[in-house]
Amino acid sequence: MVDFRPVLIIFICCGFWGNAQEKTGAAQDIATTLNAWHNAAAKADYNAYFNLMTSDAVFIGTDAEENWKNIEFRAYAKPYFDQGKAWSFIPLERNIYFSENQNIAWFDELIDTQMGICRGSGVLTLKDGEWKINHYVLSITVPNENVEALKSIKKEHDKELTKKLKRYFFLVNNN
Repeated sequence: MVDFRPVLIIFICCGFWGNAQEKTGAAQDIATTLNAWHNAAAKADYNAYFNLMTSDAVFIGTDAEENWKNIEFRAYAKPYFDQGKAWSFIPLERNIYFSENQNIAWFDELIDTQMGICRGSGVLTLKDGEWKINHYVLSITVPNENVEALKSIKKEHDKELTKKLKRYFFLVNNN
């Protein structure tokens, strides 16, 4: 009688290796997309930058009032790109994760910027064989030992903005 267990083990291992390769390939495609996106900003290539985003993309900046739909973000960014100096984000670390169907990915990254080390995170979707950025959040990192000093710096600004946002939230939700 022939023992097929060694052959079965090889097929199982090859199946796992194949899946790992696909995920590695998709992760590399996403890294390439994100790197191209960051490079387009560094080179002030407006069209290349926004072509890597979905038409309904959202960009959330470091200021509490920076929550832009694609069209709003384009308007905000255009003067910077037109001057030939947008922003430069250089990846230092990146983690990429996938949905079960491999059509949605999310990531977090540490990036070197003109503001120091920041964290970016976001969501990409696979559309017509291309990964596009749907959502990006940029955050300034703050060492824990500096949080109290930062709170002090932001205190008055946050107080006024909180009042404004509470009024708006109340009006929207009570009409």
